[in-house]
Amino acid sequence: MGLMNKLGGQLVQGVLGNMSEISVDQLQQEFGAYLMDGETIQTGFKLVRDAMIITDKRLMQFDKQGTTGQKMRVTSIFLDSICYVTAETAGFGLDDSELEIQYITNPYMKANHVEFGKKKFEFPKKYNIQGLYKMLQEVAYENHVKLNEK
Repeated sequence: MGLMNKLGGQLVQGVLGNMSEISVDQLQQEFGAYLMDGETIQTGFKLVRDAMIITDKRLMQFDKQGTTGQKMRVTSIFLDSICYVTAETAGFGLDDSELEIQYITNPYMKANHVEFGKKKFEFPKKYNIQGLYKMLQEVAYENHVKLNEK
């Protein structure tokens, strides 16, 4: 019954568009082949078939496509390009928590014209996003300092 409740809860969260935290061991087993040499998974989340993993070098998003999920798009955002993070905690009712990052998409981050991208991630109400927000905010701050050094 415990496994069915867990799987049922993950399915409901998936239908609602919310990610659930997954163990590093499970993520390593399923997505380890996509890691660079020496890269380690810090934390990760799954949404039915899709996943978001944060390593010591990048944030990776896995988008499984099609009915079988064998086709998959893998997107990487290097941590050193993240420059802005916002968090919205869950409220009353059906509200969920959201975390949004903005990142520099230019290959040369100190270019005269900087281009940005955005990604938003939704988490279930029960997941406390404060630790994840803090981690990404510290990364964004360090990047801000590096980019503005003389």
